[in-house]
Parts: sequence; structure tokens; C-alpha cells
Amino acid sequence: MTEKITLTGTLPQTAIGSRLDQAISELFPEYSRSRLKEWLLAGHISVDGIVAVKPREKVLGGELIEIEAEIQPEVEAPAEDIALDIVYEDDDILVINKPANLVVHPGAGNPKGTILNALLHHYPQIEQVPRAGIVHRLDKDTTGLMVVAKNLPAQTSLVAQLQDKTVTREYEAIVNGTMTAGGVADYPIGRHPTKRTIQAVVHDGKPAVTHFRVAEKYRAHTRLRLRLETGRTHQIRVHMSYLKHPLVGDFAYGGKVRPPKGAAEGLLDALRGFRRQALHAAILELEHPATGEWMQFEAPVPEDMTTIAAILREDTKLNGLDND
Repeated sequence: MTEKITLTGTLPQTAIGSRLDQAISELFPEYSRSRLKEWLLAGHISVDGIVAVKPREKVLGGELIEIEAEIQPEVEAPAEDIALDIVYEDDDILVINKPANLVVHPGAGNPKGTILNALLHHYPQIEQVPRAGIVHRLDKDTTGLMVVAKNLPAQTSLVAQLQDKTVTREYEAIVNGTMTAGGVADYPIGRHPTKRTIQAVVHDGKPAVTHFRVAEKYRAHTRLRLRLETGRTHQIRVHMSYLKHPLVGDFAYGGKVRPPKGAAEGLLDALRGFRRQALHAAILELEHPATGEWMQFEAPVPEDMTTIAAILREDTKLNGLDND
């Protein structure tokens, strides 16, 4: 359903000499610059009663800005009654604890049954927000926290925070191999040169930075805590694979079963039976788009990961090794 909006505001005197598009974006920060520019070029914005279409035009300050425009639904997908595990909700944002085996956004092979379809059912007005308020994603089999914007101002704020790298996203993972210390993986990521369905570290890729520290050592595996500085597709999975420590269960990136020498049958079965990447978005910190309050959310590590961690821990102790 199309939403009609009418906005009015007066440019401050301090805006003198600024470009019109810049001044308008500062006057209406709840809308993205690209959306405001689109309205400007389409003739939906007037300055002192005169339609303006020149973004570079200089302003004097004190002009009356009026906007009359329509917001078309950003998403065309069926609404579906799919349950969501809601960690926090208010008028502006929604924080979800995503389970494994749930796709975030419809795509090739997954037109339905996604978080986006669920959002359209539970919050019909969210169709007016780009991507139904989804500002970042988790892979299908990655569990944990996601924030969703319930309106345009919140979406604009969250996207800006992600771009400014002020949102904290901390993950828990179990990787193959024993890592002796933490560090920083600072390697560019792009499409794999020959396998088009996965990503890889490539010299002409986009900058990607992952911080990691050792949380617990096992005989042939390591539990890590990781923090994203950037948000590239499959970033943690790619970086850990590049460091020769792919995630347990991540068969796309080399995480095949690698049991320690003399592993008991129970450990072998646990490793063979773990059929997803051992990755969980445990902590999410951000500034609330409306109040400015700094907020922290935490989701407990899911049972499948705590179970395999306990089995690895017991195997380490039985073989006389220290987990520290």
C-alpha cells in the first residue's frame, strides 16, 4: 500500500552556502540522502513555494522546505505466519534471535519461508521500509542476534551506524585446529574466482576485518570469540578458512571432520553429526535510533554448540590436557 507523506521545515540560518540536497538531508535526517535526492529530482520538494530540482543549488538559510511525496512498498513478497524469537521490541526496532536453518531474505531457491516473509506478516507496515527493515543478515545456518528497523527513521539510523562501524557484533565459534592466540584477520573478501557460490580472500576484494580471541582450547579444536569490524558476506567463515582454521561443520569452506588422534566414538559421532557451521551471533550493541540510548543484547549459545563444546572439553581432560 502506497503511503503519502507531507513534510515541512525551515532551513537554519547556519545552512547558508550549503548545497540544497545537503541542507535538506540535515533538515530531515530520518530519511536517507538517496531517497531525498530522488524526491528532489522528481519535483516533490519545493523551496519557498517553488519546485526545486537542482541538488547543487546553494541555499541562503531560512527557506521554507515542503515535501509532498509517496513511499512505494519496498518489498514484494508474500506474508507468512512464521514464528520469530523476539529478544527485544519497541516502536522503532526489533531484535531477533535467529535459529539455524532459517533464511533471512528471499532469493534464488528460497522465495518463501524467510524472516522477511515473517516480518511482513507480523508487521504489515514494515513493507514501507527498505528490505522490510532488514539492515544486516546472518547466513542460513548461523544462529543469533539480528536487529530490524520498524520504520524509515530507524532504518536510516541503523544503516548509518553499520557504515560508521559503531555497531558491535560479537560471535562465538568453534574451529578446527588448535589456535595458540587471538589476532586480527585483515584480508579483502570477494567472489571466489572459480566457485561462484562462495566467497574468498582476493586481492581486489572489499576490505574485511575480523578480530578474534581464544576462549577455550581443545585437543584439535578451538572455541573463539570474534568481533566484526566490517560485514562482508560469509566474512568469519572466509577468514577462518583462510587462516587454516575453518569452522566445524562448515563444509563449504573446508570444515570437514577432523577428530583428534584416538578420539572416542562419541566425539566422532558428534563431529560427524554437526551439519552446520558452528557460528553464533552472541552479542549485539547499538545506539537506539530514537532515544540515543546505548543498548546491549545477548543471546545464549544454542544447545548444539554447547553440547559439542562439552564433548570436546571432556575429551581434552581425559587426555590429560589443559583447556586454558
